[in-house]
Amino acid sequence: MENDKKAELASFLKVIPPVEFCCVYGSSLHPNNKDKSAMVDYVLGVSDPQQWHSENLKMNADHYALWLRLLGGAKLITQVADEIGVGVHFNPFVTWNDRLLKYGVVRMDDLVSDILNWKRFYLSGRLQKPVQILADNLDIGNANSVNLRSALSAALLLLPSKFTQEDLFAKVCSLSYMGDLRMLFAEDKNKVKKIVQGQFDLFKSMYNPLIQEYEAKEFLRFSSYGNHQANVSQDCGLSVTFSLVSSLPPTIKSEMEMKLGENKTVNESGRVVSEVIVRSRDKAAKCLQNVLRRKVMISSARQAVSGLLAAGGVNATRYLGKKMEKAWKSWR
Repeated sequence: MENDKKAELASFLKVIPPVEFCCVYGSSLHPNNKDKSAMVDYVLGVSDPQQWHSENLKMNADHYALWLRLLGGAKLITQVADEIGVGVHFNPFVTWNDRLLKYGVVRMDDLVSDILNWKRFYLSGRLQKPVQILADNLDIGNANSVNLRSALSAALLLLPSKFTQEDLFAKVCSLSYMGDLRMLFAEDKNKVKKIVQGQFDLFKSMYNPLIQEYEAKEFLRFSSYGNHQANVSQDCGLSVTFSLVSSLPPTIKSEMEMKLGENKTVNESGRVVSEVIVRSRDKAAKCLQNVLRRKVMISSARQAVSGLLAAGGVNATRYLGKKMEKAWKSWR
């Protein structure tokens, strides 16, 4: 992203209370996107959401739905996010500097937990795609490398023996949409393809270090290049499959162990650890797919309800209408 554009987006942080982490994502990152009318999406990480919302209500009350401001303020805003949603409160259709913004506020502990463990598999899925980090006091960018490794391993498990780089990034991108109820009626059916094709070089820069590592381990082999992207083949043997499963987050492995069985082993430090029993790559892939689909379905449903409540009647209708308009156009 150009420095001028990055500085412009970062200047929004001057009109809200301090945050520990901030990134922007979505169409605003597309290299060729010059459309200033497109909504810019932010994720804001804060140490104490209730305290942050309390301060922000004093500075930017109009960012919030009227009913939330009148009936409970910061406490109710946080309760709706935590108890109904997945810990993220979104304010959509915020007008600032001749732009439309949407920003989500999340507790830092919840953000880190989702990145490392895929506890909700919500913001972790967002951070598996290209983002532009604008503030990072706790080095979330570095912690996210664990998330990227997990995403790459999951994508490879779900891919056949031969595929292209675009197929790989599309599979990574699609992980957090598996089971997402919005994809049935309120999202562009070509969303994954558009994200990958519009940000292909950004995906490459994100995942190339890990891809090169997997290539050095002979998990992957690259052959002829077509349309500036490589054809890839992967080792689908059980030992590589086990290595990929081992790279998945603890929460996911725990759920797979319940379905596929577990082995208890003692590691080098003398600790007893459990491992997923991998007897078949196809069964491991199917199990992973089911685990992710269920997790995304629950999180997307909870966040959809929370988001509609947080946005208020007018904004909720407006936001859902825009989503459905995009979806209907893609189905024509």
